Amino acid sequence: MPDGAISFPMFGDFYINPTRYISIGGLKIHWYGVIICTGFILAVIYACKRADEFGLEADNILDAVIFGMPTAIIFGRIYYVVFYWDLYKDNLSEIVKVWHGGIAMYGVLLGAIITCVIYTRHKKISLLAFLDLIAIGFMIGQFIGRWGNFINREAHGYETEVLWRMGITENGVTKYYHPTFFYESLWNFVGFILIHLYSKKYRTFDGEIFLCYISWYGFGRMIIEGMRTDSLYLFNTGIRVSQLVAFLSFVIGGGILLYIKFKIRPDPDKMFVRRRSVAASSDAKKE
Repeated sequence: MPDGAISFPMFGDFYINPTRYISIGGLKIHWYGVIICTGFILAVIYACKRADEFGLEADNILDAVIFGMPTAIIFGRIYYVVFYWDLYKDNLSEIVKVWHGGIAMYGVLLGAIITCVIYTRHKKISLLAFLDLIAIGFMIGQFIGRWGNFINREAHGYETEVLWRMGITENGVTKYYHPTFFYESLWNFVGFILIHLYSKKYRTFDGEIFLCYISWYGFGRMIIEGMRTDSLYLFNTGIRVSQLVAFLSFVIGGGILLYIKFKIRPDPDKMFVRRRSVAASSDAKKE
């Protein structure tokens, strides 16, 4: 990863050169980690505050986080290492050094879903309602977390001369790139606002918001991934893994969403939060 100064010509003739970490008593605290952690905390707070709207409790979110966070990191790392195996096959000790970078978003999502499946079955709560809630939280984590790529001067696109290009200057030479980290951050921010508002008034079945999320994220990532220069490829096929997964997420998620919404026309009273509310009222009357 480059260490050069960063500039955005459309904002004038100035440069910034942020350090990747600060040292406290010999301990290196990487800004990438701080940014990711900030997004994660805000996502958890959001999910806890809205848990009751999905028939859940804040404790459900906190419990899942305790088990889900390490699982998500492990799966995110495994996903990355599998498709970048050439970088690790001769130096296996690097596999565990996640602070050197290399955690794939789709692996993180897979790890989180697996945790949710196990946790919701154990607690006997709705998996789909749970996925609905954490999907919105994921978007918070993603639009904030992408700024860690900015600090690391990574996840940018190919060279360009567009007005909003990002410059990276090394050894007196400046090259301009598509700021794809910003494209994805902005896409997820807009998605968060829209899906948040939609979930407040128009949700009619459990799993709907999760489908909205994977459709929205999939479409944006499918476009943005094509601009990046650091994509994971499907072995020697020349196919970008994230672009393929994004395409499938958009098509399959969007197709299921439209089919359920307009063909099946689900009854909102069958949502987990409504059923739980009715059950609670019945129990109260019996008492």
